[in-house]
Parts: sequence; structure tokens; C-alpha cells
Amino acid sequence: MTTKAMLQFVSRDKEMPAKRGAEARRQDFREIYDDFNDEKAAAQAGRCSQCGVPFCQTHCPLQNNIPDWLMLTAEGRMQEAYEISAATNTFPEICGRICPQDRLCEGNCVIEKGFESVTIGAVERHITETAFENGWVKPPQPMSERGESIGIIGAGPAGLSAAEQLRRQGYQITIYDRYDRVGGLLIYGIPGFKLEKEVVARREALLREGGIEFVLNCHIGSDISFDEIKKKHDAVLIATGVYKARQIDLAGQTETDDQMVAALDFLTASNRRGLGDTVAEYESGQLNVKGKNIVVIGGGDTAMDCVRTAIRQDAKSVSCVYRRDRANMPGSAREVMNAEEEGVAFEWLSQPTGLSRDKNGKVNGVICQRSRLGAADASGRQRPEPITDSEYTLDADMVIMALGFDPEDMPNMFHEPRLKVSRWGTIGIDWRSMMTSVDGVFAAGDIVRGASLVVWGIRDGRDAATHIDEWLTRQAAEKADASIQQAQHAGI
Repeated sequence: MTTKAMLQFVSRDKEMPAKRGAEARRQDFREIYDDFNDEKAAAQAGRCSQCGVPFCQTHCPLQNNIPDWLMLTAEGRMQEAYEISAATNTFPEICGRICPQDRLCEGNCVIEKGFESVTIGAVERHITETAFENGWVKPPQPMSERGESIGIIGAGPAGLSAAEQLRRQGYQITIYDRYDRVGGLLIYGIPGFKLEKEVVARREALLREGGIEFVLNCHIGSDISFDEIKKKHDAVLIATGVYKARQIDLAGQTETDDQMVAALDFLTASNRRGLGDTVAEYESGQLNVKGKNIVVIGGGDTAMDCVRTAIRQDAKSVSCVYRRDRANMPGSAREVMNAEEEGVAFEWLSQPTGLSRDKNGKVNGVICQRSRLGAADASGRQRPEPITDSEYTLDADMVIMALGFDPEDMPNMFHEPRLKVSRWGTIGIDWRSMMTSVDGVFAAGDIVRGASLVVWGIRDGRDAATHIDEWLTRQAAEKADASIQQAQHAGI
């Protein structure tokens, strides 16, 4: 039943939380948006139309009950709002910050045409921050303990969300990760201006308090074999993500060009410095953009992270080259707007074709060619077509390639030949059970679906947890039945 607090979209405009000015936010890596206060959150939540078919919910990978927690927020029932939000989302404070709401929930809001969408992400963040302030967010606390142990490879969104769900069921959880901190790309891939690292550390502390064990700086295949992990645990979940940078062939490029940098290397170095680490590649100047002309190739959210990071590191100029137009850019429109405000120049409908060099052989520019959009390709998107005699050169002291990620060499990475891979190089699973070709070994997240959004990693982790629980419960029941039959056969 709709309350008086709702249906305010006809009389109240959409508002986002206050955003720091572009010049101020260029100076640091703090988050750029403030949190709503209770009054603002309630007012914006009250714009929801409480429609019968909530497209915001159906277009959310987690199927979050968005209209319900918006209504509860509008009524000031914040603890109930948090409980509804947390019922479907393991990390709502993270999704509220980094999800591309303009492409997902907000972008599919039914009141968007003519009235602008409901502000969903910022309200989601406010609900969870309110919950943390009031002590409503608790570590996973099982009703009873189970003896089975589960090994999870990867401490990113998929692995952490699966671990939290399985720990609530009482399983003994150990997470292995090659990094020295918990969080995966949440820590090393996403800049602080979108997600401050304290937010991830706060969740890590809760998971540790709930009894989840972490084994960090652990490389599977060298520090411990995959077979050892499998023997040590009753079930294994692979949730390593994908990290292998896609390449682009440019005329004049050589294997020794240290000015050609992979996006994740650049972002990891920046995040490590922000965490207080000494980064040799930065100190040597290879990943230091200060005073340099920077060209980023790519149009996704990773490219936006790179250009906005380069701005904050005081680059001389920052350009983003993308072969399609603004409307067809895969990255968040909100991120593009923020980048433009901060001083990034976008080269739309432009394809990089080669490199120019100075008299000493150093790269000093990216040769580009203008393009136009032609007929649609197999994906349904218009294919960019080069325009004859439209070449031009962008000054570039460093070129950052943000073209996406592929899986590393599976299954050789784990030295487990029984792991079957898909034709895309990802781990193959039975989607009905999320089990791999190896009995008792499951997989979830980007290592299965390819490079995707954090919210999809969370969804996959939660789904994998459900399937692992079902499989282990079935295994336990079968063992119990076998013991009973054996006892009956022996006449006990």
C-alpha cells in the first residue's frame, strides 16, 4: 500500500548528494560525493512511484528490493530499510558507491522520462552508512557450526560474498589470495575517489570477526598447489577474477616500449601509493605521470578510472581516445561527466593506429584516425568505420591501454589439467550448479563470465554459496545414508 511519503516525483526534483568542486577534488583521492543526511535521503526516496513492475529491481543483477527500502527510508524506518537491503546485497555500501546506476537501476526507472530517475545509489549508501553508525551491521554469525571446510581462491567481490554467505551457514571458511590485502580490485583496481579503502577494510574486519580465515600473499601453484587446497577442504570455489590486459596493435610499437602501460598496472601502482606502499615503478618514473601528456585508449569504466587518476597525479594533459561516440560509450555517463569536469579531453569517434617518436626514438604521440558509425555488427552496435585522410597526432609521453581484461592461462595457472575452459578462456562450469569439470570445485565471478561489474561478482558469489551449500548438504546426507545401510547390513 502506497504511503503519503511516496509519489513525490511530480513535485520534487531529483537531487544527488553534494559534490566537491572539480578543482578541489583534482587535488586528492577522497570520494567526491558527500553522504545524504536523513532528511535529504527521505526526500529523494519519497520520489519513488512504487510502480507495480519495478524495472529498477529487474535490471539490478542482485534483484535488490529497491522500492521497498526506498519506501522505508522515506518513512524514516532506517533499520528495516537496511535489513531489506542487506537481505539481497552482501556489500550495499560498496554498490551504492561504484555501481553504474545510470546504466542499471536508475537508468531503467519508469519515471526517468520527463521527471528524471529516483536517486537510488546514494540512498543505498546512506542506508548502510546509517546502519554502520548505529551498530546494525554485524559479522556473519551462524546459528550452529558445521564441520565441513571450504577453500575460496580469490578475496575479491565474488569470493568475499560467497564466504560471507557460507559462513552464515556455519561452514569453516579459508580464503586464499595472491595480494597482500583483502579486496582484490576493490583495493587495487578502483581508485579512492570512487571507493575509499577504509570502506573495504571495515567489511574485512567484520568477516574476520565472524571467523573467516585469510591466507594472503599466497600464489596457487607455487606457495601451495591446487591439489593441496582440494585435499584440505570439502569444497573449493575459484573466484580469482581476470587480470590479463588486452592488447592493441599500433604501427611502430615495439616490445621494449616502456611508455605503453596496462591500465591495471597503472591503477595498482596509484592505489598502493595511496595505501602507503613504496612502488618502484612509480619512483623510477615509469608509472609516474606528473608533467606528462597522457593518452588513455578505451571507453569503459577502467578507462575513466585511469584518466581521472592521471588528472590527480598532475599530468600535463589527459586525453581519452574512443572509437565510438559518447552515446555508445560502455562506461558510466556519470563518470564521463565527472572526468570532463576535472579536465579530461575526450576524442570521440577516433581510432588509434600508430605511434610517433622523437629523434631519440621515444614515443611522443599517438597517431589517430577519425571514424564514423556504420552498420550494426553482430553485437547490435554500430561498427566504427575509418574516414579516409583524417589522421592526426595526439601528444603522448605515456599511453595507457584500458581495453579490458582476459583470463590468464587456465588451467595451467593452477597446474590442474582437469579444469575445462570455455572457448573464451574462462573456467567452464555447469550453470545449474556452478560446478567445474572437477567434482567439488566451483567457480564464480569474472573468471567464469569474463570481465564484468562488481555487482555481478557479488551476485555470482552469492549464487555459488547456495550451490555449494546444497552440494555439501547432499553429500552429508548420502554419507549418513551409507553409514546407516552399512550398519544395518552388519546387523548393528
